[in-house]
Amino acid sequence: MTYPILAPVVALVLWTFVMWAWLYATRIPAIVALKIVYDPKRPASEFNDLIPPRVRWKADNYNHLMEQPTLFYATALALAILGQGAGLNLWLAWAYVALRVVHSLAQATANVIVVRFSIFMAGSVVLLALAVRAAIVVF
Repeated sequence: MTYPILAPVVALVLWTFVMWAWLYATRIPAIVALKIVYDPKRPASEFNDLIPPRVRWKADNYNHLMEQPTLFYATALALAILGQGAGLNLWLAWAYVALRVVHSLAQATANVIVVRFSIFMAGSVVLLALAVRAAIVVF
């Protein structure tokens, strides 16, 4: 049996690793260039305050990919198990992944809050639609 909705799930997992690589590719050189020394006795926020915002944005986005997308993973896996991972549900899943990628790029580059929030809200609406469709099947 195939589960087409697992493709966008795996795509978002792989995208998360792209952001992980990007955050370290920018963070480590910044730490070295600025000669920042991490002191584990100090709050992590003090360390982060020393890192330039354009570098921090990548890490912030990586952290965001550990938040709401967990709901996407659970919903998509439920739909796969229920045999409802094709058609409109598949399109919604791909739309959510595309919006998360666009959100990542917006946050990691320009980080214009109004733009980022608009993309986030669009993704949230898509995820809500997907969750409602899963609830209809489950309940």
